[in-house]
Amino acid sequence: MAGGKETPRQKMIGIMYLVLMAMLALNVSDTILNAFSTLNNSLVTSTEYVSQSLDQAVNAFEQTKLKENPERAKPILDKVNQAKAITGDLFDYVEKLKKTLETEGGGRDPETGELKKRDDLDVSPRIMINQKKGAELKKKINDTREKLLALVDPKDRESVAFSLEAVDPKKPATDGTKKNWEESNFGDGTPLTATITILSKVQTDVKNAENVVVRKFLSKMDEALVTLDAFAAVAVAPSSYVIQGQPYTAEVFLTAYDSKQNPDITVNGSKLSTRDGRGVYTINTNSEGEFKWKGTIRVQQTDGTIKTYETPEQSYTVARPSAVVSPDKMNVFYIGPDNPVSVSAPGIPKEKLKVSMTGGTLSGSNGKYVAKVTGGTEAVVTVSAELAPGKPQVLGTTKFRIKDVPPPIATFGGKASGSVSASTAKSIGKLEAELKNFDFDFKYKISRYTVYVQKPRQDAVILQSNEENFAGQVKQVVSSLAPGDIIYFLDISAIGETGRTVKLETPVSIQIGR
Repeated sequence: MAGGKETPRQKMIGIMYLVLMAMLALNVSDTILNAFSTLNNSLVTSTEYVSQSLDQAVNAFEQTKLKENPERAKPILDKVNQAKAITGDLFDYVEKLKKTLETEGGGRDPETGELKKRDDLDVSPRIMINQKKGAELKKKINDTREKLLALVDPKDRESVAFSLEAVDPKKPATDGTKKNWEESNFGDGTPLTATITILSKVQTDVKNAENVVVRKFLSKMDEALVTLDAFAAVAVAPSSYVIQGQPYTAEVFLTAYDSKQNPDITVNGSKLSTRDGRGVYTINTNSEGEFKWKGTIRVQQTDGTIKTYETPEQSYTVARPSAVVSPDKMNVFYIGPDNPVSVSAPGIPKEKLKVSMTGGTLSGSNGKYVAKVTGGTEAVVTVSAELAPGKPQVLGTTKFRIKDVPPPIATFGGKASGSVSASTAKSIGKLEAELKNFDFDFKYKISRYTVYVQKPRQDAVILQSNEENFAGQVKQVVSSLAPGDIIYFLDISAIGETGRTVKLETPVSIQIGR
């Protein structure tokens, strides 16, 4: 199970690795060190590519197969996660080992990104050989290999091949000495940059092994579990709710059918035309109500006998064309503000509805609209839909009354009548126009009024103003209010956002208190 199919990129990296190791035995020059750095970068990039590609495959499996067939996909995904956890432990171990070696070698140059002591010949033997990290790594590599293979079914192991394995060299070294795996990779004469590159290759082998095993698991999903020698009748209808005048369509077909013969298919005794083992049932819907049907499929067996299959009973409802138009506030369109309207039609997607209006303008989509009216007494909203290609049909119309926004109530300090303290009265800067119990976003402002102030034992002061804010003599009078004074606002007019001026019937009467 060693070796296996490799991509041209993997083969190239392997050849470069062998060449560099051979050249390393002769001389540690800058050229060799640079080559190791280049090879290391290539290994890291290759590892990232394999990891990203595998993550995409697993994510796609989760988004499709796991949702479509969770009972079968869940055990496969569990094995995938076990494999990823096993390889992840080794990958992280190697990554920590690389960090330790880099730290012992003085770290990396922040400008070049290269190891500061990449030609150091002491760090690698000291940590990997003397401190036994190489032997520990060797054991972890082989343990990981065995754990991965243990996840694979015995009958599939011959087809699973990956190069994640730490084996002692069979031949002696060039100097005639017998070396184990860790000595041949990290022993005397191995510069630090070569060790980092070797460890990056181990990480690449880890990801390649994970990729081979995980993809073997994922491929199991598409393997047939049983021979398709059983049949079942199936009926599929796009919708069981149909608008009157819209055709009702359903597919009646036999699963695992023989493409060389078409079965005999009938619905309620009427024979259907068939193609590729499927019959299409179409019937006009000229009357309202609930209707039921059942399909019968007759198939000739290989021995010449006829076997009959029946679909479960199907039902569908034919309804009169209708639409639901609901004003979000009340059954009135007001002149000026936005009037929210919801539109829907049973059995028809909102995005297929066409909504129009007379007596105003309509904007919006997908069931939510805003009506604007500027005058008149009535508006009509019409809802239609194209139930058949090129055949739009009116589903319903709804009438709305058009009314002016009701006049506001004038208030002084938030009150139309009652008592206001002298200190509060003096701080009030204008007469407010308030719309009580009106849910729409619409505003008035006071445009004209007569103010009448009665002080004890003094003549009344009467002033008129066409300004929203208190100014001039009005402001002086309001600022001089004292306990016991009475202030009235009469002949009040207000102007709305549409520019229409209304006269307020209710005056404002305020007693000034302490």
